[in-house]
Amino acid sequence: MPLLPAIVLFMALGEPATTLADFRTAILNAKPGDRITLAPGTYEGSLFLEHIRGEKDKPITIAGADPANPPTIRGRSECLHFAAPAYITIEHLRLTSASDNGLNIDDAGELTHPAPGVTLRHLTVTDIGAQGNHDGIKLSGLTEFLIEHCTVEHWSDGGSAIDMVGCTDGTIRDSAFRNTDTGGASGIQLKGGTKNVTVRACRFDHAGRRAVNIGGSTGLAFFRPRPLGFEAAAITVEGCSFTGSEAAIAFVGVDGATVRFNTIDTPARWPLRILQETRAPGFVPCRRGVITDNLIIYNATAINIGDATDAPSFTFARNVWWNPTNPAPPALPSPETNGTYGKNPHFTDPTTFHPDPANPAAKAGAHAFPAT
Repeated sequence: MPLLPAIVLFMALGEPATTLADFRTAILNAKPGDRITLAPGTYEGSLFLEHIRGEKDKPITIAGADPANPPTIRGRSECLHFAAPAYITIEHLRLTSASDNGLNIDDAGELTHPAPGVTLRHLTVTDIGAQGNHDGIKLSGLTEFLIEHCTVEHWSDGGSAIDMVGCTDGTIRDSAFRNTDTGGASGIQLKGGTKNVTVRACRFDHAGRRAVNIGGSTGLAFFRPRPLGFEAAAITVEGCSFTGSEAAIAFVGVDGATVRFNTIDTPARWPLRILQETRAPGFVPCRRGVITDNLIIYNATAINIGDATDAPSFTFARNVWWNPTNPAPPALPSPETNGTYGKNPHFTDPTTFHPDPANPAAKAGAHAFPAT
């Protein structure tokens, strides 16, 4: 048997690749349902892969061979880049030291043909870029996607831990994002027509200037499938914990988003922002946010509201607000239903933000998020 098919056969049977070249060859030859693995170790270089396509019930899995000792890929411009994939799972890898993006997955510029069924699981992405708009994980034109149990740390000062453009029908859950208050534009950014995405039970520790940027500012040519009058719509952020950042959550050119059962602990400036950055004809003003059951600790202004927004369309209910220097209710753009103000939450465990069960704060925040 010729050498190349033998290499592919061994890896298809479970033998892990021991070089990036062999890993790439195995991935390119993978069939639906195959699992391609990379042995523990550190690998210098990067991989660009097009049209790796599994099937809905038979994804192609690309993984570290030993989950307890995941291999490290030290990128050049990027560690991994997948163009126009379908139904792939990437798991148990460590990606680091790329000058551009750590992991880039896109629709190969086919704006009306999204990349379906991508799952990212147990990935660690660190030390990506230095200056400019470079992301830990960059996603463009994905649909039906899942990101879980991932960690992103130390991304570029103008980039995001996870940046989404025109992504739909996805979930990011049980993941962690760590940087500095001024290091990185955002932790998670959802823009360019991103719709029906949930961010659930994640931890944001000083995750850039805006820990979650719901919406943003996207060039009209990059919207997927085309500009529909909003940067983001039908976004949910729930059960998450935020420490630091200039702002925990920003609504930017949004047409409907729900923020519920989150704990926001002392951002540098504002817990929440309502802004409008994309002002092209046909775009709605930022509107219809629903903010409920959150525990919000802040020092100065509760909400920063920019011009050209429809802030009065936002709904507030059952939030617990604590400003140690001012017990008065926060200035909100619309009346709140059953809010709690001026009561110290008295955390019994500051690392997990658990208040005393008898405290009014016990009914709100990430610790009170209903199990799903």
